[in-house]
Amino acid sequence: MSTVFEKIISGQWPGRFVWADDVCVAFATIAPVAPGHVLVVPREPWAKWTDAPSDVASHLMKVARHIGLAQEAAFDVSRSGLVIAGFEVPHTHLHVIPLTTEKDVNLAHGRQAAPEELDSTMEALRIQLLAMGHQSHVPTSVSSPALS
Repeated sequence: MSTVFEKIISGQWPGRFVWADDVCVAFATIAPVAPGHVLVVPREPWAKWTDAPSDVASHLMKVARHIGLAQEAAFDVSRSGLVIAGFEVPHTHLHVIPLTTEKDVNLAHGRQAAPEELDSTMEALRIQLLAMGHQSHVPTSVSSPALS
């Protein structure tokens, strides 16, 4: 049985992508805690982040850091936060969240976002990632994890 994230990565379900490489992708969550909230998801569906091999876990953290730095610049926040919980989908994922307050790390505060908001925030984040030199990892389209 496929997870929701496998369906998003494969294109069966829509997603708004800002990062893609051989190990993982990053895309908008449909219920952000703050504008620009992104999920970093490995292509392999490990149920828990502690199940992923060490090199994969390290890579996810590295990608989350790149995205966090881009969020700080794109959304003019003083920091970004990282939450790894994973109870709602049994597929490892890191929540990278632009923070204005510590309350922004509480996933229970997430609310369904309008498609226009998701489009504009993900485009702003994609532009910032490109400006930071990550052209080789920013997909050619927000709607696909393909790099070419």
